[in-house]
Amino acid sequence: MQHIETLCLQAGYAPGNGEPRQIPIVQSTTFKYDTSEDMGKLFDLEASGYFYSRLQNPTCDHVAAKICALEGGTAAMLTSSGQAATFYAVFNIASCGDHVVSSSSIYGGTYNLFAVTMKKMGIEFTFVSPDCSEEELNAAFRPNTKAVFGETIANPALTVLDIEKFAKAAHDHGVPLIVDNTFATPILCRPLQWGADIVTHSTTKYMDGHASAVGGAIVDGGKFDWMAHADKFPGLTTPDDSYHGIVYAEKFGQGGAYITKATAQLMRDFGSTPSPQSAFLLNLGLESLHVRMERHCENAQAIAQFLQQHPKIEWVRYSGLPGDPYYATAQKYLPKGSCGVVSFGVKGGRKAAETFMKHLQLGAIATHVADARTCCLHPASSTHRQMNDQELLAAGVSADLVRLSVGLENKEDLIADLAQALEQV
Repeated sequence: MQHIETLCLQAGYAPGNGEPRQIPIVQSTTFKYDTSEDMGKLFDLEASGYFYSRLQNPTCDHVAAKICALEGGTAAMLTSSGQAATFYAVFNIASCGDHVVSSSSIYGGTYNLFAVTMKKMGIEFTFVSPDCSEEELNAAFRPNTKAVFGETIANPALTVLDIEKFAKAAHDHGVPLIVDNTFATPILCRPLQWGADIVTHSTTKYMDGHASAVGGAIVDGGKFDWMAHADKFPGLTTPDDSYHGIVYAEKFGQGGAYITKATAQLMRDFGSTPSPQSAFLLNLGLESLHVRMERHCENAQAIAQFLQQHPKIEWVRYSGLPGDPYYATAQKYLPKGSCGVVSFGVKGGRKAAETFMKHLQLGAIATHVADARTCCLHPASSTHRQMNDQELLAAGVSADLVRLSVGLENKEDLIADLAQALEQV
């Protein structure tokens, strides 16, 4: 097994003699075949290959293979956004009349997807605190529960998921654990090694790293035995009439059934397709991911320590700080660092936070995070504005919370910028 630094550069694509050194951009909607019989085998899932880029494209598949290797999975796919990845990951195994258990401390867009949009589709979600006891967690399950969902490092609350606790509960009830690993990336944490079954990413964030292309990814760990729980997952364990009666779990096994179904059914029907150009840009980001994450963590740790000592800061949340509620959990799951995002509250509440942000010079106010450049956001008035105060608190997002995504600039310059902005409060 190669080290993860090597995988960032080498995994997913191996050029042959005289072939392009960099992953080629296959900017084509369709692919030519000599006979209808050849193409028919693709439509029957009897042969591997490409016929229409809404389902699969070589450029996208090379990059998906790299992310799969980084996470230690068996199969992976790219989507057009992180939201699409989250939706596909859940909808691939849960449908109308089903139920999902989710950590309440998740990205606001994900909460809205679950609590509003997918609820309209007939899928009900129960939200539990990431700090809940095992008894409270187990009490959330129902006979029709099909999955458990959480975020390694929640956006923007920065709670750290006890992956083993949630995985044990999921497996005790015969369902998989899905973990959004966007903030940690496989450089800092590989959830599959801790018992998670499926990993999702908004590749728009650290994996891309340069605010150049929106995207998402889903990785299957290949360890969940769908056939052992066949009654819970008929979509994987019974014939699919739209593909001539194929049973995915039998045809493609534990390591390939989940992603094959998500591609053959969901991507076919919903079409949240990544462009080859976006996949190419994502790969450029992946090649430096291991180097960038180390600097993001170094800078964020220094800034968190600065803010913790500043008289105009009410509180700081960063799991790399001794005394943080998630410090011990982070030491277990994130020993190499706690990402580059710091959340904090400015004394004086919303108005003080707005004043502080207005005077930042290096940190840009942007609806983005995990970028090479420092950016800042007030979630209660942006990404989480659809939530009421009670829902905000349940998600770990107070009204005064400022989310600072620390970039790759010199940390002394960043601290000086924060200091001058705080002087204006």
